[in-house]
Amino acid sequence: MKLSLQRGLDPNTGETIWLILDEDYQLVEPIQRYLTYLSTSKSPNTVESYGYDLKAWWEFLSLKHLDWRVVELSDLENFAYWLRVGDTSKVVYMEPVKAKRTEKTINRAITTVSGFYEYHTANKTVDFKQFERFFMPVGISRTRFLQGISKSKPTRKKLVKLKESKKFPGCLTNEQVETLVNACHRLRDKLIILMLYGTGIRKGELLGLRHEDIGDCGDNTIRIVRRINPYSVRVKGQERVIPVNPELLQMYNNYLIYEYPEVESNYVFINIWSGEIGQPIHPKVINTIFSRLSKKTNIKVHPHLFRHTYATRLLKAGYSPDRVKHLLGHTSIKTTLDIYSHVVHENDLREVVKQEEYE
Repeated sequence: MKLSLQRGLDPNTGETIWLILDEDYQLVEPIQRYLTYLSTSKSPNTVESYGYDLKAWWEFLSLKHLDWRVVELSDLENFAYWLRVGDTSKVVYMEPVKAKRTEKTINRAITTVSGFYEYHTANKTVDFKQFERFFMPVGISRTRFLQGISKSKPTRKKLVKLKESKKFPGCLTNEQVETLVNACHRLRDKLIILMLYGTGIRKGELLGLRHEDIGDCGDNTIRIVRRINPYSVRVKGQERVIPVNPELLQMYNNYLIYEYPEVESNYVFINIWSGEIGQPIHPKVINTIFSRLSKKTNIKVHPHLFRHTYATRLLKAGYSPDRVKHLLGHTSIKTTLDIYSHVVHENDLREVVKQEEYE
């Protein structure tokens, strides 16, 4: 069965939505219900990724002649293998098969499928218990099945999960950041670099910044606020207030004085020299800026690299992992420690995890 994932717009909110269609252009109702549910809490980009995962699951079920309502743990294991190497039912390979997807991508797909069945089990779309075996319960009651990972409760261990290689994405040196800033001729682009470096915010959070979020008159902070923005830009993590250096706010003021056009706009980063002047810049513009900077400076750089740089700098300076977690907007300390465990002392890791479990 060939499915297609189509982008659409919600007529009431103007938000991006994702539709999963079959060969007759009809909604695949079980998947669509789950994607609609996800859209209330996840970003459109995340929902799109989940949509592609479930599209792959449906194609796997069709290939294996399985009913989505009658599957077992072994089918999820076979799905993981299928994602890894493709369909090998009709081909015998004499040499090792090259992996088609990374362990991280496959684990995300497994998580998506598991969440899909959690949703339908909780909503009684399906009425049986074998889907609970997708997880190993550890200190969590069945009545709380859909509530997910709680800060004060132990997590459930997935029974199907590939081991991922630990590889830190890296970070930038102060000299590299200075080189990148000096390579920019426009204050807006310099401010983008320094804003990412000085706050560790995500690209979507950067593009969603409004003037009211920027502190002034001694209030040296940047506020990250959840709201609807153009191009499906939104805050992915938690709302928070981030302290910043006064020099960053001075750069912001210079940008407003010397480059910001005379337009009515709530957004900090807008089109100034091309496109529709005064409109918030598109995420692709950010990608183009950093692509050009990478070629110009021979420094391989992208927006998220500044986030890793920011977190690493704070941890090495002695900030507690819990404080860094807050500044990054992570919902769980485990996310912070999973990425930055190489920076945090082993004893501190145990103490932080223990503290969160009993708060």
